[in-house]
Amino acid sequence: MRERPARCAGKGADVNAGAGLLNTRVVPALTALSENTYMSAIRAGMVSVVPLTIIGGVFMIVSYMPVTGWDKVVAPYLQLLQVPVTATFGLLAVFVCFSIGYDLGKRFQQEAIVSASMATLIFLMIQLRLGNEPEDLALSMDGLGSKGLFTAVIIALISVRVQKFFTDKHIVIKLPENVPPIVYESFLSLSPLFFLVMAFWVIRFVWGLDIDHIVQTVFKPLVFALNTLPGILVYAFLVTMLWSVGINGDNAVDAIVAPIFLQYLAANVEATTQGQPLPYVTAYGFFTSFVNVGGTGATIALALIMWNSKEPGFRKVSRISLPTQIFGINEPIFFGFPIVLNPIFMIPYILNALILTTGSYLLMNWNLIHKPFVNVPWTTPPIIGHYLVSGGDWKAAVWGAFSIVIAMLVYYPFAKAAERQRLGKAAIKSP
Repeated sequence: MRERPARCAGKGADVNAGAGLLNTRVVPALTALSENTYMSAIRAGMVSVVPLTIIGGVFMIVSYMPVTGWDKVVAPYLQLLQVPVTATFGLLAVFVCFSIGYDLGKRFQQEAIVSASMATLIFLMIQLRLGNEPEDLALSMDGLGSKGLFTAVIIALISVRVQKFFTDKHIVIKLPENVPPIVYESFLSLSPLFFLVMAFWVIRFVWGLDIDHIVQTVFKPLVFALNTLPGILVYAFLVTMLWSVGINGDNAVDAIVAPIFLQYLAANVEATTQGQPLPYVTAYGFFTSFVNVGGTGATIALALIMWNSKEPGFRKVSRISLPTQIFGINEPIFFGFPIVLNPIFMIPYILNALILTTGSYLLMNWNLIHKPFVNVPWTTPPIIGHYLVSGGDWKAAVWGAFSIVIAMLVYYPFAKAAERQRLGKAAIKSP
């Protein structure tokens, strides 16, 4: 009898040691990565272009509404309706480059508008294509859209970093302080801008290196992997695992994956406009609408289960959380139960993400529901979001409702176990 508490204590010590290692080593490292200046700038830049894709998506819905006979009604106006689509999706890389340059410039305490302008200039310059005659020089539209996203990100980071270096080393032209600020700042940028123009002019046009092609080749394995079931499952596991230890998993990896998912979405939009099969399953909107049903880990299902919980704390948190979870905001239940660092809830939390990822991927891959080609705000309620992201596919909406039921079945035994555990503790404490 005396040995059993000793063994339990040993196990408890091991668990505590493991949790201590996680909190002191792993969590701070991952948090530092997610809060890295460059990662934060990329994330901010990608978020800033989301409204553009939503506007483009609205015109996509109008152009390709899945209603019998609608194609004939809209046919005379189809080209006109494609103008906003091309102005948004067709110029995504330009907006991304400008946005990241602006945000990183602010973080480096540079004149942000100058930083953004420098980065955009360099990006546009390397998109020029030479012809046989001087007048044949023209911009390549392919590189201005989704295909140039990674190049835009890299150019923005390099350009602002060079600007910061020249400023720190005082390799700049300073005018008297009584000149207008905009003139003063523009001359400060002259030296780094000249360096950047010369450097990329040599690389792109004198040496003849296709920067877009090189960048796309480097990222090709990652781009390929995230559209496969194993690849997107790894991503789903990573995001929910990070959330489970208190790190915003979406933010931590968004700077890396957002350009890829956005590239997928733009490719699906282009395929739709050309009447071709959509090439990508995991386009932007797949994870936010089909996996994060009512919040990451489909926690809306947990709130529904615990709505009438026998345990007052669970019941109160569920009722407070449910209205926000309809719009994908699940922090009240995530930290209120809590799910973070709680093995009872962490297991179904991660498991639901993997199950919904698998189910959604297979249904789209088998062409049973439409693949994403319309971007909607991540706060769009479940079922409605499923319907809109898929361009009005009612079968996707049905799958959205079924997804909540699946998530409830997964959460149920764990939720009831947690409920019994807490009620048991309350009974021991009561006289």
